[in-house]
Amino acid sequence: MREKGSYSRYNFLRSFGKAQVSAFLGGLSDFAIYTFCLRVLLFSAHGSNIISGSLGAVTNFVINRYWAFESKATPIGNQLWKFVIVVVMSITLKSTGIYFLVDYLFLNPFYSKLVVEIVVSLGFNFTMQKYWVFKKN
Repeated sequence: MREKGSYSRYNFLRSFGKAQVSAFLGGLSDFAIYTFCLRVLLFSAHGSNIISGSLGAVTNFVINRYWAFESKATPIGNQLWKFVIVVVMSITLKSTGIYFLVDYLFLNPFYSKLVVEIVVSLGFNFTMQKYWVFKKN
């Protein structure tokens, strides 16, 4: 039998792990769309990120709601408006980071996206989604 603190850590690590799988799947779709926009449509790096981040967010929301955070009891509308705010803020952070790394430091746009994705996903997205968007009452 788990102690209360141990159970709390277990639940946190479980939701963190599931959220990372969700972020990975959303990230795969995001990165594929990013590459297509950048290489085929010849959009800018930060413009490609806006499009790919928006479409990848749809995948992420569905997986998070129904699997990662198992938060189906709250009406979807209550979560969706919060999620949209988090996504807009996340895309803004990521696009700004990519813009800075690519246009000012002249780094590779793919490596730039990867670094920015990891930093924003772990530091901002997980925290906002767990404790605000999909918070259980």
